[in-house]
Amino acid sequence: MEATYEPKIVALVCNWCTYTGADLAGTSRTQYASNVRIIKLPCTGRISPMFVLRALAQGADGVLVSGCHPGDCHYTAGNYHARRKFTVLRELLLFLGIEPERVQFSWVSAAEGKKWADVVNAVVADVRKLGPRKAAWGEPVGTAQPVVLGGSLPDGSDRTDQSDSAQARALRAKARELLESGAVNVVVGYQAGSLPGLMRAVFVTDPARVDQLEWNADCRQNLSVYLTRDAVKKLGKIGLVVKACDVKSVVGLIQENQVAREDVVLIGMACRGVQVDGAPAARCAACDGKGLELADHVIGEGAPEPMADPRLEEIARLDAMSPEERWNFWQAQFAQCLRCYACRAACPMCACDRCLAEKTQPAWIPGTIDGRGNLTWHAARALHLAGRCVDCGACIAACPANIRLDLLNLKMAMVVRDRFGYVPGLDPEATPALASFHETDAQEFIR
Repeated sequence: MEATYEPKIVALVCNWCTYTGADLAGTSRTQYASNVRIIKLPCTGRISPMFVLRALAQGADGVLVSGCHPGDCHYTAGNYHARRKFTVLRELLLFLGIEPERVQFSWVSAAEGKKWADVVNAVVADVRKLGPRKAAWGEPVGTAQPVVLGGSLPDGSDRTDQSDSAQARALRAKARELLESGAVNVVVGYQAGSLPGLMRAVFVTDPARVDQLEWNADCRQNLSVYLTRDAVKKLGKIGLVVKACDVKSVVGLIQENQVAREDVVLIGMACRGVQVDGAPAARCAACDGKGLELADHVIGEGAPEPMADPRLEEIARLDAMSPEERWNFWQAQFAQCLRCYACRAACPMCACDRCLAEKTQPAWIPGTIDGRGNLTWHAARALHLAGRCVDCGACIAACPANIRLDLLNLKMAMVVRDRFGYVPGLDPEATPALASFHETDAQEFIR
């Protein structure tokens, strides 16, 4: 007789409510499925999404996260903050191709032993119906065929003619003025690289050397990444050449107390879009120029009329796929990853002193360059950037494997915008979406 499949479920529960409720179910002799292995934590606010990723990576068929009902948290608001994290985590897992039934959430109080039993039975039944996971963490299902996506650029999207020497001359004049007056000690801008179409950062401290500064459609790097570098901060007050999207990164760094507004002078450049490998960057089609008004000085005039973002077509195609097809698409993307961390190095919001990927006790992210390690790395990074990424394109421009990191980050930005009404990089005084909560946040996915 064929053995019945019994899923392995990891339950991450709050000590004060759900764990006590589970204990009540036991003392009340309430019968429920024995597939769940409980891990007790102080609060749902302490349940990191990394715990869920770790459970799935180590072979769990499903994960159940449970804690106190909203308003009943032992630590006042831990579950409110957790609810936002779980919302983003759930949407990310769906986008990566993991069925929603495999990761579920519930509120169970200390007095709800019967509810705990019902929730466990329901989750086990859902996962049992799905069956075993069709592929190991980081491995494709079967022989995956490459999926090629491509949103069409709208007519008129090639707006990258920024060879106006007058704007470059005005930039040099402003840099000379700021350096000579002592308003800044260094100007961080763009300089022509050794290859055509390649620009690199230049640090000008001498007014006589401002002629090194350039400006054109190849200035795609986000120079605000240097604001948190100790070697640059030691030079003194920084004058930073920024595009509208770069300003939003500076706003994020100010919100997170990584940068003090008075320590940087923003030299805004009116931008009509940048190019990558000689073609207009897709993200620039929808740019409305917002953010440039926060710069201290603006050089050039006018912003292009925003058009439809062609990447929305690609995200819609991914959303319309089956979970298995989405899973295979992302495994094919991540299989190209070299783990060079160029995306991390280019991203202004990756400002941690020590990256989670470098920690070995415990090793939350496997250091191996394989499906398991690559999937965990990119999922963790997408979660870290949710509600913080300003779509500056620095990561995808730096990636030597051309992994579609922009689609992953844009999807998370859409989730944060639609669920919490928050767009990053617009207001230095605003509290980031995942550092705040509202009592009326939607929770339709929580039992």
